[in-house]
Amino acid sequence: MALDFLAGCAGGVAGVLVGHPFDTVKVRLQVQSVENPQYRGTLHCFKSIIKQESVLGLYKGLGSPLMGLTFINALVFGVQGNTLRALGHDSPLNQFLAGAAAGAIQCVICCPMELAKTRLQLQDAGPARTYKGSLDCLAQIYGHEGLRGINRGMVSTLLRETPSFGVYFLTYDALTRALGCEPGDRLLVPKLLLAGGTSGIVSWLSTYPVDVVKSRLQADGLRGAPRYRGILDCVHQSYRAEGWRVFTRGLASTLLRAFPVNAATFATVTVVLTYARGEEAGPEGEAVPAAPAGPALAQPSSL
Repeated sequence: MALDFLAGCAGGVAGVLVGHPFDTVKVRLQVQSVENPQYRGTLHCFKSIIKQESVLGLYKGLGSPLMGLTFINALVFGVQGNTLRALGHDSPLNQFLAGAAAGAIQCVICCPMELAKTRLQLQDAGPARTYKGSLDCLAQIYGHEGLRGINRGMVSTLLRETPSFGVYFLTYDALTRALGCEPGDRLLVPKLLLAGGTSGIVSWLSTYPVDVVKSRLQADGLRGAPRYRGILDCVHQSYRAEGWRVFTRGLASTLLRAFPVNAATFATVTVVLTYARGEEAGPEGEAVPAAPAGPALAQPSSL
């Protein structure tokens, strides 16, 4: 459990640092006005942010995901590993169920964290900014809207995270088995990067439309009067105004982000677990294989 926690933290830090710029672009594309769009696409959004706000503009809201990182990764890898152990054996179905349980539990932290991140990513630069940071953002939201405001988008976050984390862990487990990821393999790290990156893409594709709805609900009321009464109303209004393509808004930047982020996250987690468990000294100084890694990264090999 402690190793799952530490490895998850290391993987999470790597993933956030690699992927936050793509996430900023994704959110801005998802919530921009269809009548007066500010950006023409992913590349134009990147260039515009750098030109108007410098490279640091791509890292707006970084404090929020980093703040929640320790707790989220402790929950994800701890819950996933313990759920898999409780289910009794490692199978594709149990991998999905354990991942889904982890995804659902971490929403308690993920939802407020993403609310603050979204608000910070969308606020104006310079003296006109509303929030000084993640904690200030959440404090202001709580002051105006109470606990309900802090948890805005919780249902849509649950609808996104629960199945997507199931798909995430299931895909990673299947790919690492298929690729034969074994300790000592000179291609181990590239294989882990491929498996992790592909898992991230598949996971996002499985629930992306829900993420668009979540972003819109969490950004609602930030610039002008609130527009949506709930999830179904947001879906209805968005579809009526922009058609089905609205639910793919920002998908390109999300998939560009998904591969490197999840490649970095899962490869870091696996490598940290492998080195942490390492080899234990035998009674006469001989090396004996380490115990298999926890179910969070269960493999048919000694990983």
